[in-house]
Amino acid sequence: MPSLIDMRRRIRSVRNTQQITKAMKMISAARLRKAQDRAFNARPYAGLLKEVLESLASRSEGAPHPLLARREIKHVTALIVTGDRGLCGAFNTNIIRAAERFLQEHGARQIELAFVGRKGRDYFRRRKVTIAQEHTGIFTKLDFTHAKQIASEIISSYSQETTDAVFLIYNEFKSVISQKLSVEQLLPLEPFHAAPGAVRVDYIYEQPPAEIYANLLPRYVENQIYRALLESNAAEHAARMTAMDSASNNAGDMIEGLTLNMNRIRQATITKELIEVVSGAAAL
Repeated sequence: MPSLIDMRRRIRSVRNTQQITKAMKMISAARLRKAQDRAFNARPYAGLLKEVLESLASRSEGAPHPLLARREIKHVTALIVTGDRGLCGAFNTNIIRAAERFLQEHGARQIELAFVGRKGRDYFRRRKVTIAQEHTGIFTKLDFTHAKQIASEIISSYSQETTDAVFLIYNEFKSVISQKLSVEQLLPLEPFHAAPGAVRVDYIYEQPPAEIYANLLPRYVENQIYRALLESNAAEHAARMTAMDSASNNAGDMIEGLTLNMNRIRQATITKELIEVVSGAAAL
């Protein structure tokens, strides 16, 4: 049976851990609000830009831009967005499992992986996979320039026909307690199909298609990657806040159980000492 000193040490250790988890929860909650606003503000622009480009691609003949070229898919690039740190529940684990399923589903093709975040990179670095690019430490100060840097390498690979399709794998922010695992095809663009019964909107373009594509397609790739980074950043803060809240509650339950056990040990010690005193007095 542990002594009173051991129990007090354990309670003190758990209480210190609880203070850390509470502090981490408050930090994530403060950062979540800003990250959530940035993710929500990026959604309308990214959605409308994709719709316009898909509509334009469905009306154009041929492929006036290399990013619109559709060819047999032999080489696939997957951009996997994870976090740089842990202590956020199953946030990183879900992405890694989705990436492994993606590798199994496209096992007949040549696949290369691009990583944003240290957790995914560290996991697959120990596996037999081809790593095309890696970007770590960008979520501390996430900016559009990071998305442009990632997109430039992807655009170059697709334009030079070293890859035939590009996919995004990331966590999309839904709410504080919910994140949606998303696997989206970034390139090539899928033709736009209007919903049944919906009015198909047409656009009047002043510039020739080649000029429009040259300006909008790189911006589209950059914006979709930036949106995925913002969504993943908000989802990570939400997952960490939820995980730290659960850890704080579990620490509180553990402290209650340890305190109850300590009181039992102290009561047993007092009872034993009283018995010894009474037995000694009776012997005299």
